Amino acid sequence: MKLILTALTVASTMFASTAFSADPADLQKLKDTGACVKCDLSGADLSGAGLSGANLMFANLELANLRNANLTGAFLEGANLEGANLEGADLSGADLRGTYMVEVLFCNTIMPDGSVIYNGC
Repeated sequence: MKLILTALTVASTMFASTAFSADPADLQKLKDTGACVKCDLSGADLSGAGLSGANLMFANLELANLRNANLTGAFLEGANLEGANLEGADLSGADLRGTYMVEVLFCNTIMPDGSVIYNGC
């Protein structure tokens, strides 16, 4: 998990001026541990991130950029993914129970059951 997120070091500053801004401490916690339960990662740029098996239960990922992120086996139970970009993301085996997914961009997104969604391409 040491190479989880190269993009996290940059992500904390990329959205500092937006209404949705990830908590830099939460981004660092995710990078260091691969887990960030109940964290504020709203607006974070996690594109291409290696989040396989990450524990993001009840995390706020509203408007997060998860394009091409590897979320295989990730725990996203109860997370808020409203408006998130999941284009090209791999959610194989991910736990999405209770996840709030309104206006999410699914384009070439691999779902937990292995199906691929091309909605919004």
